[in-house]
Amino acid sequence: MTTWVLVDKTLPPNRRQIFCSCESFRKRCLVSYEWGKVEEGLVHGVASVFCPSKYRGRGYGTRHMNELAKVLHGWQSEYGKGIASVLYSGIGKEYYAKAGWLPSPKNGHFVFPCVEMEKSPLVKLVPESELEALCRRDEAMIRTAMAMPSTARKRMVILPDLDHMLWHIRKEDFAVNYIFGKKAEAKGAIAGNPGKQVWAVWVRRYYGHPDHPDEGGEDGGNVLYILRLVVEGDTTANRPHEGQLVPATNAYMEQAASLKAVLQTAQAEAAKWRLDQVKLWEPSPLVQSLLEQSDLGATQVERHEHSIASVLWFREDGDRKDEAPVWVNNEYYAWC
Repeated sequence: MTTWVLVDKTLPPNRRQIFCSCESFRKRCLVSYEWGKVEEGLVHGVASVFCPSKYRGRGYGTRHMNELAKVLHGWQSEYGKGIASVLYSGIGKEYYAKAGWLPSPKNGHFVFPCVEMEKSPLVKLVPESELEALCRRDEAMIRTAMAMPSTARKRMVILPDLDHMLWHIRKEDFAVNYIFGKKAEAKGAIAGNPGKQVWAVWVRRYYGHPDHPDEGGEDGGNVLYILRLVVEGDTTANRPHEGQLVPATNAYMEQAASLKAVLQTAQAEAAKWRLDQVKLWEPSPLVQSLLEQSDLGATQVERHEHSIASVLWFREDGDRKDEAPVWVNNEYYAWC
């Protein structure tokens, strides 16, 4: 994590007003070309852009983002090649686009109601101690998929590694302990036989105390977010979603049963921890098809104002490129 501030450099140290600030988070990524060549690199996630109220309306926010765009390409280059910067706009699609962070064409998710129920015998809860092994398996599958030729000229994926999961989970641990005085042990759920397993890693997000439901949240409620959903054998996963043909879902009957059991477990966990809903960002075409055929009560939503995934793509010479890459796996784990 790096903190950035906009100041007047002509003033002496310790007397400079902070006109605007933000944070960036270094993330590992893969870039794949249409013939299957894969490169590793860095993505800098930008978050918490803030301008004090007395300085708003003077262009400081725009200046701050323009200056930031100039330096991020080479930032922390000792860890790898700078590929892109991403942010999740909470003020629509236009503001950050002017500085080069272009909105993703789609920003969709599914919403599931909370339901009190017993855990399916098909499901095993995932403790924190087992997350690293699952993340490694997931990354191996992503690397294989990214090495396959694609119709997309260039694809980019932010790797769903353990660091991402724990960043979200540590926030959860603090909030859950503050509200309930204990820790939530289940960090996800897994079902199925090896080779056809389905698992989800999740996080509990409290925007307000459960006793005061009107306190906040973009939708007025607290959420169990599916950070990452993996379906082994899903040929539509880890690929651009546009124009894909969804395979016959009857070939995935075992995974369909496991998927339902895992998501029902998420619904039950949300109810147990007094959350209001479950959200799953941008599932694969196969998963979306299975959800549409299920009785889980899922509602599909397209975001237009909040959490708009936006990308600033870097060129080799360090200049910005207007064309956005095809972002694969735009799921909640990458949010910051």
